[in-house]
Amino acid sequence: MKKLILISHGAFCEGLKESAEMILGEQPDIVPVPLLPEESAEDFQAKLLAEMAKEDGFTVFADLMGGTPANVAAKLLMQGQQFDLYAGMNLPMIVAYVNGELLGEAQDIVGKTKEYIVKVNDLLL
Repeated sequence: MKKLILISHGAFCEGLKESAEMILGEQPDIVPVPLLPEESAEDFQAKLLAEMAKEDGFTVFADLMGGTPANVAAKLLMQGQQFDLYAGMNLPMIVAYVNGELLGEAQDIVGKTKEYIVKVNDLLL
């Protein structure tokens, strides 16, 4: 499986990986890179670049469009790095990504994830 890097404010990305592993089993190719409160954008960029240097191909999921983790990754894209970057990460996104990789199928990550957003009340009433 192509590496999936999860980036977020704080430990959110680590928790998402743990939750994904409860559903999908161990996922060594999912790597969380949290922005910690004591870190600057430059510190975070150094951590992210170190992780990116370990692989040729990877995808990045960020927690929040416009937040520091996503902005740092977007800056790297503008500087010539080659990877797919998605913002608004959630557990269904990760499940869709892993399933697509396991099946060798191209995934519409955004479209597939939208299918999981449901107001349950409307289904029950």
